[in-house]
Amino acid sequence: MILTTLTEVPERTSPSLSEATRVWWKIGILSFGGPAAQIALMHKEIVEERSWLSEQQYLNALSFCMLLPGPEAMQLATFAGWRLHGTIGGLIAGLLFVLPGAAIIMALATIYSLFGNVPLVELLFYGIKTAVLVIVVEALLRVARKALTKRHHWAIAGLAFTGIFFFSLPYPLIVLAAGLIGWLMSTQSHEQQTVDTAHISASRTFVTCLIWLSIWLIPLVALAALGAPDLLVEVGTFFSTLAVVTFGGAYAVLAYMAQDVVVQFGWLTAGEMVDALGLAETTPGPLILVTQFVGFLAGFNQGGLLLGLAAALICLWVTFTPCFLWIFAGAPYIEWISNQPRLKGALQAITAAVVGVILNLSIWFALHVLFSKVSLEKQGVLTLWTPELASIEWIALALFIFCSFLAFRMHWGIIRILLVASLTSAALRFVL
Repeated sequence: MILTTLTEVPERTSPSLSEATRVWWKIGILSFGGPAAQIALMHKEIVEERSWLSEQQYLNALSFCMLLPGPEAMQLATFAGWRLHGTIGGLIAGLLFVLPGAAIIMALATIYSLFGNVPLVELLFYGIKTAVLVIVVEALLRVARKALTKRHHWAIAGLAFTGIFFFSLPYPLIVLAAGLIGWLMSTQSHEQQTVDTAHISASRTFVTCLIWLSIWLIPLVALAALGAPDLLVEVGTFFSTLAVVTFGGAYAVLAYMAQDVVVQFGWLTAGEMVDALGLAETTPGPLILVTQFVGFLAGFNQGGLLLGLAAALICLWVTFTPCFLWIFAGAPYIEWISNQPRLKGALQAITAAVVGVILNLSIWFALHVLFSKVSLEKQGVLTLWTPELASIEWIALALFIFCSFLAFRMHWGIIRILLVASLTSAALRFVL
């Protein structure tokens, strides 16, 4: 296979491919709780218990993956598989990290689409929405603590929030502007370490990029050429763009995606968007699988079950294929990249901008969860989401406060909070 020759497998003692495959399958099944829990699980399995990677190798790879667009935990698994068994190992590790959760999301999306109007289902999801709001706020605080380490990072975060919340600036524009600011504000360090670049091959990298770009984009071109429904082409184009610009992990994806799929395209309602995140939070695999659920609902709402399945599969393809491109092309350069101050400065600035974008997402979710009537008002270039105060959902507010207590005071995990919130909401609605 040509793909197995595109990356260089370091010479070291490795587990057999079958042994590694069993471990990647185990990690994929148990990868609940978001990227932090998934990264900790991988560290325990492949560093602490099996010593397949050294501590420094793992941390270098983690830093690299956190600077890439897309799901860092899935990309970290792909790198570890590549490090052990080349491209075939990376494919196995990455796919097994995604496929268990994708199968569950597909089943849940089908059930939700067909039976979402069942009263009991609606009651359960009512509570999940409030828990999801707490989870997003918690993610905002966690990312802010790590990303806003300098004064200009705070300024970049504030400008990013202002740009997207009040002026509806496109997320890709915000990413580019933040990266440029970070690049210009960084200074070249005189303490750079010498990095061995003998193993880096520009021609090999070019071929790797060419092959994976073809794998990623040719199916989209074929859809358009064969006269597929417009929705499938639109979904493929939108989520391909999202896969390139969403630095900062899954919540950055949501911040970019949520308002566009609801307001610009009209594929989902705000309530369905929040439900999508709730389902993704309760399943194994990367949280970015929410894109699959969104694609399914977009297709189902426009053309029924078959179009929903097709749109979901396209979302999976264009969301995760680029991840293999980033890793297989970039893995040989990890040490060199981590030693470039200006590049690091640009990527740190992008991460700071993501904080402002997630703040926008938090406010947008809060308005749509806590109020039944929210309108978008425009005055010239300014835009503002405005709730009707009389439409406040008192049960949702009470559940939000309760879930906040469980998360921030009791330090409960995501799964427990979602379960308790859904059951409590159903009980309250029956009683009241």
